Amino acid sequence: MNRRMGIQTIAVHGGARKDDVFGAINEPIYMTSNYRIPTDGTPVDWSGTESDIYARNRNVNQMVLQNKLCALTGAEDCAVFACGVAALVGVFVPFLNTGDHAIVSKVCYSATSLLFRKYLPEKYNIKVTFADSTDTEAVRAAIRPNTRLIHMETPGNPTTEISDIQAIAGFAHSAGALLSVDSTFAGPINVFPLRLGADLEIHSMTKYINGHGDSLGGCVRGRKELLGKVKEIAMVNLGGVLSPFNAWLIARGLATLPIRMKQHSRTALAVAKFLENSPAVRFVSYPGL
Repeated sequence: MNRRMGIQTIAVHGGARKDDVFGAINEPIYMTSNYRIPTDGTPVDWSGTESDIYARNRNVNQMVLQNKLCALTGAEDCAVFACGVAALVGVFVPFLNTGDHAIVSKVCYSATSLLFRKYLPEKYNIKVTFADSTDTEAVRAAIRPNTRLIHMETPGNPTTEISDIQAIAGFAHSAGALLSVDSTFAGPINVFPLRLGADLEIHSMTKYINGHGDSLGGCVRGRKELLGKVKEIAMVNLGGVLSPFNAWLIARGLATLPIRMKQHSRTALAVAKFLENSPAVRFVSYPGL
């Protein structure tokens, strides 16, 4: 992708795949569960994610969407999932083992909270500390010798409070831990966690990325070596793969993301300012203020 292209052009054309069969400008929907197996003796990796064998491992529409998401932000690699929670599990399960410690934003999505308050501790003996991620010193103080992951939300859901990704990334890496950032509330072009030092960036694509309210989806972006583990464990072996049709729907929505986010931000700021000046409102929490 030409680096001189603007974000709106990249959203439309970035990561596109040339259709050499019929010359279609828009990617067709490949509704198939299987692909042809090579008959020339080429080795087949039945659980691999680098070739088209079985749609749970990889499918064409999924690959196009992943390439588009990488082109949008410059991420090395991306994995897309059936929903945002599947993407979260796709990070937590591969990188946390029994006895490990994780630090999690005190303000976070309800499913994230449930995973770390109940399922991961009870089933896998993961130790968890919930910390106010807007207080960087509180996060630093929560680090233990066995801390393997710091997971934060910024903006927080639902408070929209902002955390310092760069500072917390420094703490995490000094401790030998990974930093994952759920930035769903900002969308992928208002905040760029990977550029600020995060190892893994997570979005529920159901919200801003899709933008039409007609598909569920989640994504994880980051370095290729980390995404290889995410794909192998969470996509292939846990089965959280995104369907071809939903991948196509989300790729369609992605084309209008920049202009939608600009209008979302303008409207939200106008509403926040109106509420801030209303005597009937006690307080307003919005980053734009």
